[in-house]
Amino acid sequence: MGWLLKFLVKLVIYFIGFSLLAVILFRFVPVPYTATMAMDENGATKDWESLASTDRDMVRAVIAAEDGKFCSHDGFDREAIMKAAAENARGGRIRGGSTISQQTAKNVFLWQGGGYVRKGLEAWFTFLIENIWGKRRIMEVYLNVAETGIGTYGVEAGAQRYFNHSADNLSPTEAARMAAALPQPKQRSVANPSGWLRRHGNTIAARIGVVQRDALDACVYE
Repeated sequence: MGWLLKFLVKLVIYFIGFSLLAVILFRFVPVPYTATMAMDENGATKDWESLASTDRDMVRAVIAAEDGKFCSHDGFDREAIMKAAAENARGGRIRGGSTISQQTAKNVFLWQGGGYVRKGLEAWFTFLIENIWGKRRIMEVYLNVAETGIGTYGVEAGAQRYFNHSADNLSPTEAARMAAALPQPKQRSVANPSGWLRRHGNTIAARIGVVQRDALDACVYE
């Protein structure tokens, strides 16, 4: 059993070292590809864009839609996690409590799908990027690797696809429509939303003003 213990210790050390190196590297270097992109049967259209060249309303829209406490939590919204766990335990609609930080960690370093192993790794990478990258870099990477449509990744590629212009000049409505589709970009229409999706987009567009007024995006631009 001694050899097995030594092997496991070495494995853990190597994993920690590799994950630290990867996180430090992507603190400065654009993420070139992700597992999700590699496994996408539709290919991957992407166009990395710096946060400085991305409309602030896009940042405000994803905060309004996905993670209103982005600037105040440490990567984990414990209240949302507890609520999601309670609802799932009651047999209600399956929902998650993932923050933008957790989604970024998953999108960059891991794979889609559930399971305790992946969730544990997600927590580890979330801890690392919160402490090594900081909020501004997390948001920048998130907006560049998130799936925004069939075979489309990042808000720049999404803006070009749906609105025929760059993400540096999005209207609140355009930003809100992309944010509304982010959880299910293959099923939700950005260009011509209708019914619930249109109403949801309108709600997010209205919340953009709240995010700006209450400085809920302050950590991204400080």
